Amino acid sequence: MADVKYHGLGRRKSSSARVVIKKGSGKFLINKIPAKDYLKSDILIKDALQPFEIVEQVNQWDITANVSGGGLSGQAGAIRLGIARSLIKVSEEYKPKLKKQKMLTRDVRIKERKKPGLRKARRARQFSKR
Repeated sequence: MADVKYHGLGRRKSSSARVVIKKGSGKFLINKIPAKDYLKSDILIKDALQPFEIVEQVNQWDITANVSGGGLSGQAGAIRLGIARSLIKVSEEYKPKLKKQKMLTRDVRIKERKKPGLRKARRARQFSKR
C-alpha cells in the first residue's frame, strides 16, 4: 500500500487543476514549482490548503498540481476543489465535513460574455447629452 496516489480535478472561473496527493511531509508543488514561488501570496496558499485544515490533515500529504488557465486566484480555487475531491477518495468520512464547509461545490461564476454594441458585458459607451 506504499506510495498510493489520489487524484482530483478542480475548476474555478476559467482555471482547471489536476491535483495528485500522496502521504508525505506537506510538500506543495504547482506546475513543478514550489507553491510559495508560484502563488506568491500566503492568502492564496492558505485558501488552496483549506480542505486539509477542515479534516485536520495539515502537513501529512504531498500535493502536486497541474494548473492551466485563468489567474492566480482562480487557480488557487481550482486547486482547493481538486484537493477536496481527492481527500474524499482517501476516506469517505471526510465528505460530511467538507460538504458542510462547501468545499465540494463547484463555483459556477464565470465571466459574462461581451454583448454587441457595448464595450464590455454591460458597460455601455459614455452618453453625452450635449
